[in-house]
Amino acid sequence: MSRAQISALVFGVGGFGALVAATTSNEWKVTTRASSVITATWVYQGLWMNCAGNALGSFHCRPHFTIFKVEGYIQACRGLMIAAVSLGFFGSIFALFGMKCTKVGGSDKAKAKIACLAGIVFILSGLCSMTGCSLYANKITTEFFDPLYVEQKYELGAALFIGWAGASLCIIGGVIFCFSISDNNKTPRMGYAYNGATSVMSSRTKHPGAGGDLKATNPSKQFDKNAYV
Repeated sequence: MSRAQISALVFGVGGFGALVAATTSNEWKVTTRASSVITATWVYQGLWMNCAGNALGSFHCRPHFTIFKVEGYIQACRGLMIAAVSLGFFGSIFALFGMKCTKVGGSDKAKAKIACLAGIVFILSGLCSMTGCSLYANKITTEFFDPLYVEQKYELGAALFIGWAGASLCIIGGVIFCFSISDNNKTPRMGYAYNGATSVMSSRTKHPGAGGDLKATNPSKQFDKNAYV
């Protein structure tokens, strides 16, 4: 059992879970609460819904009704995050088949190739998530620091940080899986052959004269004529 592969699987699956949480979250961008002290309301926006909340704990969300009126960067981030989640799912499946501690996947060479494939898929998943979150964050920061932008300005939401963390975990797990090929080549699985227990009769046959007359093998019963003198 390879500790490197186990740690890589933990990183990869943890990153995949973080990507799912970031994709489904509605806190990709939020209005700053410092500018809404009087009304005590703020707005959350995600890839799929727009939500509004107040200080009393009341929240109301509505989905984006049509994809054709959604801005282009949101559609691009949707595609990138869906790709990241899909790749993370397949990477987790490949990782289970490529680990040395599992009985599926074939020989050591086949398992090494599957583990390398899982690492590449995890790295691609992390890059897709990193690109999507960075694109969304760049749009928010550009609008926030633009003095000519007069509409509502937003700040970075928690989902972006979760997406960046998940992408980092996927990339780390993928790199470890790619380097685990050398461990598979250095420590192949050993096969042991059972020859069976050696019987008493077989041990006797190794000595000459073991199957002969007992009188010939017992020196105490052999007498010479001088013994009676």
